Amino acid sequence: MRIFLTLIFILVCIAMVVLVLSQQGKDAGLGGLGGVGDTYWSKNKSRSMEGKLVQITAILAAVFFVIAVILNLNF
Repeated sequence: MRIFLTLIFILVCIAMVVLVLSQQGKDAGLGGLGGVGDTYWSKNKSRSMEGKLVQITAILAAVFFVIAVILNLNF
């Protein structure tokens, strides 16, 4: 069981690295002050491919932490 979890953990780590590197930076800078960045694109970003990458990254991060805690337990 421990070997299986370790392999899944390694695959999740590799997938997270690939997803994080494939995402665009959030460089709004000072343009985000005062609502200047509120465009149609920024409001509907969760439906785009970038939004899906962010959601998948969050899910993989949660799986990463759960498996890390399980592997750290002495069972």
